[in-house]
Amino acid sequence: MKRAVFLDRDGTLIEDKDYLHRPEDVVIFPGVVEALKRLQDAGFLLFIVTNQSGIGRGYFTMEDCEHVHRHLEQKLGKAAVRLTKIYIAPEAPDRPSRGRKPSPKFLFDARDEFGVDLQRSYMVGDKLIDLECGWNAKTRNSLLVRTGYGAKFAKSDSEIGKRAVIVDDLPAAADWILRNA
Repeated sequence: MKRAVFLDRDGTLIEDKDYLHRPEDVVIFPGVVEALKRLQDAGFLLFIVTNQSGIGRGYFTMEDCEHVHRHLEQKLGKAAVRLTKIYIAPEAPDRPSRGRKPSPKFLFDARDEFGVDLQRSYMVGDKLIDLECGWNAKTRNSLLVRTGYGAKFAKSDSEIGKRAVIVDDLPAAADWILRNA
């Protein structure tokens, strides 16, 4: 079975811009591309798991979201980084959803479709719902990055510090994962 790193998108890999839907607005955080490459080279499959409620709210379309993802994949591809799959929960928060985080369904889908061993895998994000997604799937660990909303959550919830690994950013998360895998 394969190891994986499941990654939130906004606030973890790229700057969180409210309802991002234009490729030209994508800003990848410093060091993210290199960190993903190191994880990939160490044998981890890379997945994005993202809630995109702007689709369900009618602010933009699934096609807009897919354009953003193609743009991101092209930028990552320049460094030979390949995302195994991007899972998108397009529903608004008040609508039923099988995959909207903190649901672990997309991680279970990756387990079933790609042979991922969740107990040897990690979830990385900047919000409590990202951590809960990993905990709900029983990943080896969930890591909170202080980018995006992460700094606010790290300060406001002492329970997070007891259950999650808290790091500054994705490069620090990659360092921690590679040291502890």
